[in-house]
Amino acid sequence: MNLSNPVIDNPIMLPPEKIQRLVGYGLRQNGDGYLYRPTSVDEIRRVLDLARQSGRKVVLRGAGRSYGDANVGSECVIIDINRMNRVLSWDAQNGIIDCESGVTIEALWRTTIEDGYWPPVVSGTMYPTLGGALAMNIHGKNSFKVGTLGEQVIELDVLFPTGELLTLMPGDELFYAVVSSAGLLGIITRAKLKMKRIHSGNLKVLAVSCANWDEQFAVFNRYEHDADYLVSWIDCFGKGSGVGRGQIHAAWYVNEASQYPSSLWPDNQDLPDSIMGVFPKSSMWLILKQFNNRPGMRFINYAKHTASKLLGNGKEHEQSLVGFSFLLDYVPNWRKAYLPGGFIQYQSFVPREHAKEVFSQQIALQRDVKLESFLGVFKLHKPDKFLFSHAVDGYSLALDFKVTRKNWSRLEKLCHRMNDVVLQAGGRFYFAKDSTLRPSDVRAYLGEDALNRFRKFRAEHDPEGILSTDLARRLDLI
Repeated sequence: MNLSNPVIDNPIMLPPEKIQRLVGYGLRQNGDGYLYRPTSVDEIRRVLDLARQSGRKVVLRGAGRSYGDANVGSECVIIDINRMNRVLSWDAQNGIIDCESGVTIEALWRTTIEDGYWPPVVSGTMYPTLGGALAMNIHGKNSFKVGTLGEQVIELDVLFPTGELLTLMPGDELFYAVVSSAGLLGIITRAKLKMKRIHSGNLKVLAVSCANWDEQFAVFNRYEHDADYLVSWIDCFGKGSGVGRGQIHAAWYVNEASQYPSSLWPDNQDLPDSIMGVFPKSSMWLILKQFNNRPGMRFINYAKHTASKLLGNGKEHEQSLVGFSFLLDYVPNWRKAYLPGGFIQYQSFVPREHAKEVFSQQIALQRDVKLESFLGVFKLHKPDKFLFSHAVDGYSLALDFKVTRKNWSRLEKLCHRMNDVVLQAGGRFYFAKDSTLRPSDVRAYLGEDALNRFRKFRAEHDPEGILSTDLARRLDLI
């Protein structure tokens, strides 16, 4: 019997009422699958058995915050871990939290902030599950200091399709493979991690306006050994001497006089639901949609850059941790402004010595085909040990592109041309953001050794090849 393609003599029929359409965070890639939401390890085992008996692949899904098709599987069984969301223990004395994989980043900080702790690494939104965040090995605005989320983990419980449940720790080769594997090796069911000790729920944020790439890199170099967080917005419509213009935010934790400052109360971290207490933010996407086109976004980017030079440049202000960290949550439903076609996010990671050249070329390529990114975000990173690592000793640039029926072919070609530039510089990519990589791109940046080790782990822990996603099929990973 060929275990990689099991033959089911009399496959069972899964109930049609379980069919759900699941969509990637960019609202473009989607697929219909049989959705199951288990609440325990034993229930996950039963769903895996159902998938075997029905002859279907299994896709793992957390909060669905991966932008492309990494959590989508057409005609597959979908295991959604959101109901496995219990905090099993919280040790406030040592800052160690033990929880099921469906616990969200929001639940982490709400559980620990009053005791003076914050998640060590967070993404731009607070809603990803811990299991999904580790499967993708997320990074944050402090990546240059602490690395990725996987580096903060003490131990993991992982259920493999064989039914085996293993506890993995840093130092285990399999640990470094499961974390970053995009959910293609096993199901993370529990995680224990060390939280970050803090003495304030507020940050001192310094805004610095930059005229071009030279100034961007100079400011990052100035603060990377000092700041707790660094991130920059990039205006991708800049031309000539203004290419790479934007605004950097460097942030430090505030030193508060009180031992128990009110900034550590969860209620004081909540994002406001309206602007100036009047206009509901839930309706903001309707206004954004009117500007969500090339002329509109050129104007918004120009206005933002002008304001950064004239109003906030060199000034400091205090901002809550939640407000600074989770900008993607500040305007609910903002993604609807990209409908009907949705959008893709393209993020590349480039070594320090080549970053300026590569990112300059990327913006030039966009301008040449009149497909400028509507939003650019620039960050600094350090390398890690994970098998499918995206991290480098260098920088990343994340780019948001609106997708339409007319522009998709040109946009895909643009991304492929940018891929070539990144690969020539020894750069890397990130499965949580990908929609356009080719199998050859993946082989080039991961290398055959990493891919062979991945296949070895698959053969041992998923010999039937049950775990899958549309991304894995598109990239020939399985």
